[in-house]
Amino acid sequence: MKDIVIIGAGPAGLSAAIYAVRAGHTVTVLEEFAYGGQIINTPEVENYPAVSTISGFEFSQNLYDQATALGAEVLYEKAEAIQEDGNVKVVVTGAGKHRAKAVIIANGARHRKLGVPGEDAFSGKGVSYCATCDGAFYKGKDVCIVGGGNTALEDALFLANNCKTVYLIHRRDAFRASKVTVDSVLARENIQVVYDSVVDAILGDGTVTGIAVSNVKTGRRSELSISGVFIAVGLQPENERFAGLVALSDGGYIAAGEDCKTSQAGIFVAGDTRSKAVRQLVTAASDGAVAAIEASNYINQSFIE
Repeated sequence: MKDIVIIGAGPAGLSAAIYAVRAGHTVTVLEEFAYGGQIINTPEVENYPAVSTISGFEFSQNLYDQATALGAEVLYEKAEAIQEDGNVKVVVTGAGKHRAKAVIIANGARHRKLGVPGEDAFSGKGVSYCATCDGAFYKGKDVCIVGGGNTALEDALFLANNCKTVYLIHRRDAFRASKVTVDSVLARENIQVVYDSVVDAILGDGTVTGIAVSNVKTGRRSELSISGVFIAVGLQPENERFAGLVALSDGGYIAAGEDCKTSQAGIFVAGDTRSKAVRQLVTAASDGAVAAIEASNYINQSFIE
């Protein structure tokens, strides 16, 4: 039995592993796909404190190497469920069962995709799902945001500070965002709203050069010349497998405050899968540290030899 099993080897999970091992605990990290999480596909990271610039792949590799060098075990197995055996947690995977004194869920959340031609081909080459991560690369250029919620409009305002023109593509004729945010967007001269429209395809040659757009009411099709496409149509957490054990928010995120404690004793959560306002690389890492420290405190108090 390990002290802590961590579900997910992204920045949150690996940061938790580092803090947990340094606290003197044995740790197994379970990862369904590849370590690193979504950041591994980001060409350049420029907003992580004390690191001026680094590729997402190199960042992930460094984090993985640090965690494993300290003694964390990483296994490539999908966590299918968490069961309880007294005060011991049992994480069930396709390969077997892992018993632990505490569990940290750090399985992240997937960006919802448009599902249009060119989206996957130009991912990281002009297609981004994080304006605050990648917006600085498009200073003085024309870009577009796809979406109509608060995140999309906030991204549009953020990009408008650096970009020449920001096209805001929304499939309806009204926004779902808060009135103050909508008013701010409409007041910005370099944000052009394209109502009642959807993106049919993302165009490019090596990198993004434009998008094909259709009006959902008239059927009229047009093209916009842009250098970047920022997709903000929501995140998709995959926490249904934990629903019977820990409380979830209305959006499917695991309900927890800044202490990263779930509704179930001995189970903690870190990173994008947690209900929170800001989902960034630095907040994922900080969640991992907090979750590991709280898990360590729980073990020290609950498992007295």
